[in-house]
Amino acid sequence: MPRNDRRRARIAFSDPAAGQLEEITSEAALHALDRALVALSVDPELGDPLPSAVDRVPLREYTDPVEQVRLLYFVTALHTVVVVAYIEA
Repeated sequence: MPRNDRRRARIAFSDPAAGQLEEITSEAALHALDRALVALSVDPELGDPLPSAVDRVPLREYTDPVEQVRLLYFVTALHTVVVVAYIEA
């Protein structure tokens, strides 16, 4: 299926990441984070897989190449939801 025909994944936040999000007050940091989240919603496999144990959820890491944003996240089985576990902005 061509990339343009795919639906965007929904973005959800773990409780710790939601807390981190509430602490971001800089408009520039919020803009950078929004840009990174849009990129992940379009292509959830954009980040790099992190080494993990077999029994754990496979985490991925995305660092925006332009902005100073780093996200740790995992993707649901059907790639319909990206769950952000950690935010560094």
